[in-house]
Amino acid sequence: MISDFFARDYAGGAFVLFGRQHLAALGLVGLVCLLIILFRGYWNGRAKAATRWGLLALIYLCEGSWQVWMWAIGEWSIQGMLPLWLCSVTSWSMPLLLVWRSDRYYQWAYSMGVLGAVMALLTPDLMQYGFPHFRFIEFFTLHGLLIVAVVYMTAVEGFRPRLRSLPWVILVTNLYWVFCAWVNAQIGSNYLYTQGKLPTPSLLDYLGPHPWYLLWMEGIGIGLCLLLYLPWAIRGARQKKVPGAVL
Repeated sequence: MISDFFARDYAGGAFVLFGRQHLAALGLVGLVCLLIILFRGYWNGRAKAATRWGLLALIYLCEGSWQVWMWAIGEWSIQGMLPLWLCSVTSWSMPLLLVWRSDRYYQWAYSMGVLGAVMALLTPDLMQYGFPHFRFIEFFTLHGLLIVAVVYMTAVEGFRPRLRSLPWVILVTNLYWVFCAWVNAQIGSNYLYTQGKLPTPSLLDYLGPHPWYLLWMEGIGIGLCLLLYLPWAIRGARQKKVPGAVL
């Protein structure tokens, strides 16, 4: 029934971390990214524009419908639903990449946007909302689309990450982190988990108690950003060895 699909108290089965439904959703995101890479040469100018606008529309539909659903079930609050989560910020600011094609924004989305989406996909905070509940489908669609958008802009539109942009990305992210900590202190929220860990199992559980896990988050985040740049560093090194090679 349609009411069960949107139900606040869903009785169709809880989300199971790395269960079959979770793994299937992760596999689907990976498959879409792989297909984009394999067929990257098949987009013409009109198809590129349609893809960018289509991705933006789907991202906004997912993020907007989540806000509406939370309001409809009486769970919307400024402590949890302001667009301050890393993936929410990335979602609402996607026109910078998909419409205005900002290279500066791409550098941020390639690292922090992708990392935030990957971490969310690996440890979703879905509790009782297993497939095929609205929240399950919306969550994996939204976070998968954030990764797909960056993969598309890289593979099809030709954007490239630059290691020299990483200090700027880290600076902006840390300033935003401080801003969220200030907001949390004012309204009693926990955006970016500056005040505590998730109530459900997550990777933060392995990083020690508050506030020490924040330092680990910083170090791991920088390390993962460097890891994302590694394939391009290897490709650049190979290009230098082969005269005339093109990245």
